[in-house]
Amino acid sequence: MANDKQQPSSDLVTTEGITTIADTVVRKVAGLAASEISGVHALGGGASRAFNALRERIPGATASAGQGVSVEVGERQAAVDLQLEVEYGVAIAELSRAVRRNVITAVERMTGLQVVEVNITVADVHLPDEDSGSTETDRVH
Repeated sequence: MANDKQQPSSDLVTTEGITTIADTVVRKVAGLAASEISGVHALGGGASRAFNALRERIPGATASAGQGVSVEVGERQAAVDLQLEVEYGVAIAELSRAVRRNVITAVERMTGLQVVEVNITVADVHLPDEDSGSTETDRVH
């Protein structure tokens, strides 16, 4: 019984059975929650975004909501690692706090897992002139 005091209570592990949440579920929830925050341009580093762009061109394939997200999921807890590209001009520390808070709230609410950490790596900064629609020739007529 002393073991019960050391582990947090959970609706996922009960005397009636265990509910297991797959890594892909947590990865998608965390990715979508991070994407909801204004100032996050994209998830993942350059290589993963390029791979995802190629995958989108394959008929029937879709972009992954978990791109740039890795997770460790246990019976009661989860840890999340995010790789982000942020918009130029945003305060990265404030953005990180907002992303972390949103990810923790979404994952805990949807899965019942306790999120023990959300680590964020800012891999790139998106510059306004990097948008595909704003090329030099578009401005000169």
